[in-house]
Formats: sequence, structure tokens, C-alpha cells
Amino acid sequence: MEFDVKDLKLADKGRLRMEWSARFMPVLRSIKTQFAKDKPLKGIRIAACLHVTTETGNLIETLKAGGADVRLTASNPLSTQDDLAATLVKHHKVPVFAIKGEDHKTYYKHIHLSLGHAPHITMDDGADLVTILHTKRQELLKHIIGGTEETTTGVIRLKSMAKHGVLRYPIIAVNDAETKHFFDNRYGTGQSTLDGILRATNVLLAGQNFVIAGYGWCGRGLAMRAQGAGAHVVITEVNPVKAIEAMMDGYRVMPMEEAAKIGDVFVTVTGNKSVISARHFKVMKDGAVVANSGHFNVEIDLPALEAMAKAKRQVREFVMEYTLPGRRKIFVLGEGRLINLAAAEGHPAMVMDMSFANQALSVLHLVKNSAKLDKAVYSVPKAIDAEIARLKLGTMGVRIDKLTPEQKKYLAEWQEGT
Repeated sequence: MEFDVKDLKLADKGRLRMEWSARFMPVLRSIKTQFAKDKPLKGIRIAACLHVTTETGNLIETLKAGGADVRLTASNPLSTQDDLAATLVKHHKVPVFAIKGEDHKTYYKHIHLSLGHAPHITMDDGADLVTILHTKRQELLKHIIGGTEETTTGVIRLKSMAKHGVLRYPIIAVNDAETKHFFDNRYGTGQSTLDGILRATNVLLAGQNFVIAGYGWCGRGLAMRAQGAGAHVVITEVNPVKAIEAMMDGYRVMPMEEAAKIGDVFVTVTGNKSVISARHFKVMKDGAVVANSGHFNVEIDLPALEAMAKAKRQVREFVMEYTLPGRRKIFVLGEGRLINLAAAEGHPAMVMDMSFANQALSVLHLVKNSAKLDKAVYSVPKAIDAEIARLKLGTMGVRIDKLTPEQKKYLAEWQEGT
């Protein structure tokens, strides 16, 4: 079996951590039980480019239980949990290609290795697998029946491909499921981003000006958590509707040029590039902390900061100090990569339970329906979204009302008025 991980001796530690996260993923566990019984993915080859975490390990085991042949590679060089990668190889016989801190060349070598079994389905978190297939491994496209995409950044890339007519197979945007972005992006990113910042720096957030670039679901969640920690939250936005929503939610809203002058901690969550750039670094306070929780590190213009800096050194794990003219210092966390995974453990398992339940059921939907789908980006079917929400409520001991026949009739007709 091919694999490339840091150290198989870490496998036993990874197994215990994977078992722990499984305790908090009851929805995925119920899907795994059904998959093991029915084997609906028998003969299906899957290449997964995801964050290699304990929660992902439980998703891979669910797909395997359904009969799939799965290969896993990292979707970010700093997000791999090496003990989890080792346990998947040693105890679960999954070909894994991921090492935390791997360089650019190794990252892409691993992506190519994950495609070594000519997959039928791709599972992406950032669309790197899809991009490689469409640019460098086009000979494998004939095998592909469909794919899934986990995150906002990837969905943006894929919709652009579809718009320009270059997307060669259907993709389900798992990120757009209500049971994904309402919970994963808002509650998962909100909590885990603060967790990563605090683990990396141990700074006190209370009383600090906490600048968040972007007020999508990730920005909303992060703003809630930062405000709860006592920070003064400032939002920067380009979308006027989101900006007014942030204002009405009680936050200060201003351009980044203004926020850069007053911010103590900065976090980008936009999915775009150069959101914090040279003109912002020039006016930041001495001691400003800069982090990213969007998918790629391009949100912070690190090359510009490197060019401006007179000196650079690592002062803590995941904290790089840049000394600028005038001896001002700016601290960048986790190389500008996802701080919640670089310095912490990513989203809580209770959140990823729903995200990965969407992944598993979307793969099943592709296997059953790919022949009917165009080469486009699709939302997760509403029935899947609703079923996952129903299952999650059940695991939480929550019951809800049902519409009566009279109510269903009333909602479906127009004749009855006041």
C-alpha cells in the first residue's frame, strides 16, 4: 500500500483521538451503520483532498464501510494531524499522503499520489484536486463521475470554472448546505479560530480592537465569539448588504485602511486575495497580530510584508515576528494559513458531524444520479439537508412540531385569505 506520513509510531495516539471525536459524531455514525449494511459505494474509488484531522478520519471510515476505495491527501500544508494520518495507514489501511508542514513541492506530489487509483469521485476542500485533474491529469477525467466541495473558496473556484465552460464533471457544493454553512462556518469557524489564536499567542482579547475582514457566515461566527470574549469588534466588507447587517448586529464597520490604524488583532475570512496588503501593514500598530481563517494564505499579502521587513524571526510556535522600519513589529500567525487548523485542532467534532454527513450522503447521491447531472455546480439536495438536521436534532434529544394536513393544504393553496 502506498502512503507518505510522518511517523507510523504515532498511530496509537491517533486512534485514541479518532475514537474520541467519533463520540461526538452520532449522525455520521448512523450513516456508517447503514453504509456497512448496504455497501452502496462498493467498487467506487474516491480521492479525498481534505484537512487530515480526526473528524476526517471518521468520514473516511464511513466511506470505507460503504465499500469505497479511498485515498486521502491534505488540503492545506499545515492542517494535517500526523498521528491521525498514521492511524489511518496503520490501523485502517487507508493510503494517506500528508505530513504537517510539508513544502509546496511535496504538497502537490501528494495530490498526484492521491489520484493514483484513477478515482471515480473527488472530495475537495479548496478545489485543488479538481484543478490538478483539469490542468495536469486530464487523462483521468474519463473515470470521474462527480465530486464534492467542502469550502467557500473551492465553491467560488468551481463556479468560475462552470461559468467559463471548462468544468468537466458535476460537483456538489457541500459548503452551501444549510446544515453545513450555518453550523460549520458560523459555530465551527467562530470557536476554532479563537482557539487557534489563543493557543498561538495567549493574548487577552478583552478590550482589544478585533478586526474581521469579511462578514459571511465565518465572519459572523467569529464576530460573535470575539465579542463574547470582550473584544471590540470591527468589520471590514465590500458587500453593502453584509456591511449594514454587521452594523445592525452592533459592530463597527469601516474600510480596512481605517481599521488597520486601530486594530490589535486582524483575521481575514473572505476567500479573496490581498485583503491585508502593504498599504495596511504601513499603518498598523506596533505589536499588531495578523491571522487568516479563510482557506488559502493569499488573503494576507505575505510577499509584500516580507519585502517591507528589515528582520524576521519566529518568537513562538506558529508566531512569526516581522520588524518594519521604525522598529514596529507585526506578528503573523501560522504562516498566514488557516489558524484554526495550523495552531489548533479545527472545528469541534459535533460541528463536523453534520458537514461530513453531507459529504457522505452527497457521494451516495452522485453514485445514484451522476448520469442525470450536467457539468455544473449543484447544491446539496434539500431532502439530504433536512434529513441531516432531523438526525442531529434526534441525537440532541430535541423534538419539533409537524404540519397538520390542514396546514399543508393552506400553504399549498391561494384561495383562502383572511
